Amino acid sequence: MRRRSHKAPERLYAVSIESVAAEGKCIVRTEEGVIFVENPTGGPGVAPGDVVDLRVTNKKKQYREAVAEHIHQFSTVRAQPFCEHFGTCGGCKWQHIQYDEQLRFKHQQVVDHLTRIGKVALPNIRSILSAEPTQYYRNKLEFTCAEGRWMTQAEVGTGESIDPRAIGFHVPGRFDKVLPINHCYLQPEPSNAIRLAVTNYAFQNDISLYNLKLHTGFLRTLIIRTASSGQVMVTVQVAQDKPEILAGLMDFLQTTFPGITSLNYIINTKKNDSYQDQDVINWSGKPYIEEIMDDHSGRPLVFRVGPKSFYQTNAQQAFNLYKVARDWAGLTGRERVYDLYTGTGTIALFVARMAGHVVGVEYVESAVADAQINADVNGITNTTFVAGDMKAILTDTFFDQHGRPDVVITDPPRAGMDEAVTRQLLKAAPERIVYVSCNTATQARDLGILDEGYRVADVQPVDMFPHTHHVENVVLLTKK
Repeated sequence: MRRRSHKAPERLYAVSIESVAAEGKCIVRTEEGVIFVENPTGGPGVAPGDVVDLRVTNKKKQYREAVAEHIHQFSTVRAQPFCEHFGTCGGCKWQHIQYDEQLRFKHQQVVDHLTRIGKVALPNIRSILSAEPTQYYRNKLEFTCAEGRWMTQAEVGTGESIDPRAIGFHVPGRFDKVLPINHCYLQPEPSNAIRLAVTNYAFQNDISLYNLKLHTGFLRTLIIRTASSGQVMVTVQVAQDKPEILAGLMDFLQTTFPGITSLNYIINTKKNDSYQDQDVINWSGKPYIEEIMDDHSGRPLVFRVGPKSFYQTNAQQAFNLYKVARDWAGLTGRERVYDLYTGTGTIALFVARMAGHVVGVEYVESAVADAQINADVNGITNTTFVAGDMKAILTDTFFDQHGRPDVVITDPPRAGMDEAVTRQLLKAAPERIVYVSCNTATQARDLGILDEGYRVADVQPVDMFPHTHHVENVVLLTKK
């Protein structure tokens, strides 16, 4: 029988962190190759400019992975984290880096991906659009309710008995462990107040929380949505049909928070928390909330957002993103626009009043239904929304039926566009393509294919998620 090796892990001492890479990891370069440095749970995080001791955790052919065990010297780009849960919670991992430096790193990530992966000719890339505000900018948070509370080292050291239940966020790398959150800086009030009130109610009334390993317990998730209109939606997901317990919790929320304009629940008996295939029951208020967005037409757009609807989680910055996309579309009122991966039709409706006709294509049928509702609510009649698999739909027959596009706006998921879709765009040959992306690596890959018929005319990075490594990017493509 083969024996396990007990060789001591490789360590490096007093090395300098050079920069950041994809997924927010940091980089150290040595004669033996590149090392990607993770931020371990419970640690202070590393930043470019830090001088650290490293412990190698994984060796690959082309790189190594490591964690920082000690920081000798702190970087000048560091900032004081504002959240007490920083380093343990999986969100806002760049709190310890000054915001201007975050923007610089994100901008460089866009440059690196488009240059190294896309290998296409690029114009000067515009300065990244910063976000305002950088705290309390999300309009949706989903909290896990679990019998599997994460214990900090300080709590373990006390030796005291602590309630194993928690309502909060998963600890990175631990699907079964949830960190209770005292105050979250991601979503404006009443988000924190609602979450803490539900926690206290569950504890005081001995309501069981879901055990993620055994699949037992009652309360599963708490989803809170806040809107620019001031409306608030709360959706409670439970694992068992227990009417008395559910009614008590719903009545408590309705009485304690009269500002909740949409109160809903989901009974989900599956072994996972996904609820797109589950029925949502409206307990009180309307089954939706309304987001308001000014498209500068004199008639602000109203978007109805239901419990299952997708809407950009940073609504203010989404407005700035959409303005870039619309301006670069170069609309005069006559163009036929295709909005690919239209979701609930936000971009399609944002540009519709300046276009001749907009065709929105989306895979999720419920999203297409939401898009049509939003078109009706806003009295917009020059849109057509179609549900189906993008690579199967975009055929010559489809173009003949709906007209060939003058402009295409595409905002695909992180995986980017299927190659068949990019090939069809080359065949359709619109005058302009505006490519919105949440993953510049896959965007760069797609640009390499579109380079056969288009040149990159403009690039605008946008920071949608401050204190994270994520960056959105808008690229304008014009015919060669």
